[in-house]
Amino acid sequence: MKKVVLFFILNQFADWEAAYLSSALRSLGKDRYIVKTVSLTKDKVQSIGGFQILPDYDISSMPEEYEALILIGGMTWRETDTTQIGKMVEKASEQGKIIGGICDASAFLGTTGILNKVNHTSNELEEIKEWAKDAYTGESRYIRKQAVRDGRIVTANGTASLEFSREVLLALEAAPENEIMDWYRFHKLGYYEASVPDM
Repeated sequence: MKKVVLFFILNQFADWEAAYLSSALRSLGKDRYIVKTVSLTKDKVQSIGGFQILPDYDISSMPEEYEALILIGGMTWRETDTTQIGKMVEKASEQGKIIGGICDASAFLGTTGILNKVNHTSNELEEIKEWAKDAYTGESRYIRKQAVRDGRIVTANGTASLEFSREVLLALEAAPENEIMDWYRFHKLGYYEASVPDM
């Protein structure tokens, strides 16, 4: 039976931060995973690029059984009441789910406390500290890197959609590691450079 990967999206979510990972899960991981979307309500959500999505679930109806919770960044995280989202993340952490956050969603994870004991990254350390205040004590674990995977937690900045996807795919073991790395190189380097065999 295929396992579920949940993508949490808010209105004005960043299309590109979800696109590589969701499409890779439906190609590389097609035999193991299915992709579903969650939001605060089941109302239509619009991306920054204007794509409109009707979420599969809201927080109250999302399934108990799933493999990963992926929080996609965007323009409205800081003006949204994130209380329910925080509880959802805490529950996922307690249950040992894989949790990913990119861009502002990674900074939001700092408010939940789950970054305090793992290596992590985001757009800027100061943004996490300003937003999370006393809930965040993980400054010494912050790494200035495109994407960081530590155990079952994956974080990335907003320019790292490919690196984020790679690390989540590896955490999920969505395909053999060499296939994931080939996929990453192909999209990172481009068709011609990635296709040239090593000399």
